[in-house]
Amino acid sequence: MLTLVAVPSSEPFGARDLVHVAIPVRARGAFLEDSTTAGGTVQPVSRRGDQLVISNRKARHDYHVLDTWEAGIMLAGPEVKSIREGRANLQDSYARIDDDELWLLGLHVLPYAYSREDLDPVRKRKLLLHRKEIVEIERALAERGTTLVPLRVYFKDGRAKVEIALARGKRDYDKRQALAERDAKREAERAMKGIRE
Repeated sequence: MLTLVAVPSSEPFGARDLVHVAIPVRARGAFLEDSTTAGGTVQPVSRRGDQLVISNRKARHDYHVLDTWEAGIMLAGPEVKSIREGRANLQDSYARIDDDELWLLGLHVLPYAYSREDLDPVRKRKLLLHRKEIVEIERALAERGTTLVPLRVYFKDGRAKVEIALARGKRDYDKRQALAERDAKREAERAMKGIRE
């Protein structure tokens, strides 16, 4: 991909005349003329920062998280745009290994408003991990009572990522205990805030 930049001409016609020069743009970011270091190397400027788009808050309430992995996700173009707008839901989604590949099921992505493609909003999507990570997950899933749950979807360097967790379901008394601890912590913070004022 090339970008056009206006550069002052060295021709004798005058300093106001400009020449358009094609400069290649790197995939990881554009290069600016001023962004050189003392050694003369050009530093890339990031196109986008990391941004959290969707989180599955109920997963931490319903499960004990044992281990987490970051996985890439295969999406169609309109799905990426829809997820960037936050129009997706992780509520009932889970991951499963089929034929030595990791799949995310139940992720509901609303159709992008300006898309011509007609995609199923809850189709299964492939997660991208290294083979040794998939084998590690498969061994962990062999243990009784464990499952794979997505915790959040976010963008890292412009690419969609999913944080998946190996989790074990909480019992009702565990959930009540967690709620009681959170309420006690909140009460203590309120009391400390009242003392400071």
